[in-house]
Amino acid sequence: MESFVLPVGAVKPSLKDLQSGSGMQRLRELVAQTEPGARLPRETVGPAASYAPLSHRPSGMAPEQSAPAVRALLGPSATAPEPARTMTYGECVKGLGSDKSFFVKSRFAVCNGASFLQTWTRNNRPVGESMFNVRVIGTIAKNSRDINFQYHFTDFTTTGTTGAATMPITTKGNIPQSWPAGAKYVRGGKMPGTKTFTQLKAQRTFNETVTAKPGQGSKKDLDLLFAVYEPVISYTPPPGWTLRGALGGKLFMLAPRWESASYLANSTGGIKPEKKGAATFSYLTTLTLSAKPGAEEQAEAAHIRQAFLVPQDTKPYMSAKKVPGQTAKEPLHRTVDSKRIDKNRAAAVKQCKRYWGPNYTSGDKECDEYPFASTYEGAAEPEYDPEVTKFNFSAKPIPKADNQAGGQILKSFYGKHRIIDGLDDGFMVTIVS
Repeated sequence: MESFVLPVGAVKPSLKDLQSGSGMQRLRELVAQTEPGARLPRETVGPAASYAPLSHRPSGMAPEQSAPAVRALLGPSATAPEPARTMTYGECVKGLGSDKSFFVKSRFAVCNGASFLQTWTRNNRPVGESMFNVRVIGTIAKNSRDINFQYHFTDFTTTGTTGAATMPITTKGNIPQSWPAGAKYVRGGKMPGTKTFTQLKAQRTFNETVTAKPGQGSKKDLDLLFAVYEPVISYTPPPGWTLRGALGGKLFMLAPRWESASYLANSTGGIKPEKKGAATFSYLTTLTLSAKPGAEEQAEAAHIRQAFLVPQDTKPYMSAKKVPGQTAKEPLHRTVDSKRIDKNRAAAVKQCKRYWGPNYTSGDKECDEYPFASTYEGAAEPEYDPEVTKFNFSAKPIPKADNQAGGQILKSFYGKHRIIDGLDDGFMVTIVS
């Protein structure tokens, strides 16, 4: 018997194809498509991103929320939508599609999945096959340190002659590494342990909770703790059968993070200091702004879109300008350093005055800058890093109301997505129009 781990939606060859030999080649092609060695989604940030190879392919992502449409339900004050904190099994299946190993609905709701296919052989020829799918959904409630991992075992099938019915299957949720090392976790829920193919087919769904108590992290003002959580599936042949090849496999790792940043919600825990801070998954998230007519931040979003699409037309002029925040490889990073934020704003205002004159504010305008002043990539970045190219930003006078609405949206986005200061976190920007 040979074992293969494949994308959950991949079309597997039939037993007839396997018996002809062409099916085995198709299986090997499918295995090759799973990026051997890739263990983490491409959007991973923080120390986990260097712990294991990242996928070269983007994860499945939830559809962009239309900023005006979503915020219309939230009242007149400009604010970012609340991120998703739940995920159904159906959403996970749809998000993974036919070729994804990971789906990010938000940094509080993610899932991964894989197909485990066994080919049963006698006399070196396939006589049957069996398979099952595993999907793991990770969710985090608002301002909670508890992470819930729900395991879904589905699509149990057999064809031909197999010993699958009594094959023992073991499920584990390993935490192979923490930063800082030696962190302790409180586990809850009820994992299946070892059950047969038949038993898992009947029971299907299990869950585990993982909590990290505060006080174990690095950086006193953050109490920052990172980890990797890895679902592992293994199986052994029942008596009378032998197994060739892999005896199971690993799903993509998930990357949880815990902190109690003073500038984010629940930093003290109130009357329950043992519950202060919260957990997130350590993945890049996306700020969505709208350049559609009627959007509160329309002028700011149009300015950013121009910086993305035609940077050579923005000010200050720089021939090789390419502003960050457009891709996972070049995200933005938040700073909470008020002095650096002020320097970023001052550097942008200098350019507004240079190109539009000292009266650039006439008509009730303000100097808008991208990257945002509250990021490490802001206009004054060369003052802190001399190797950074100067003028890799855009400054432009826009209506004060649009500029302030954009600032309010960004501030609420930081809070709702628990974006922390520094290079261990990050976000991207998308403009809808």
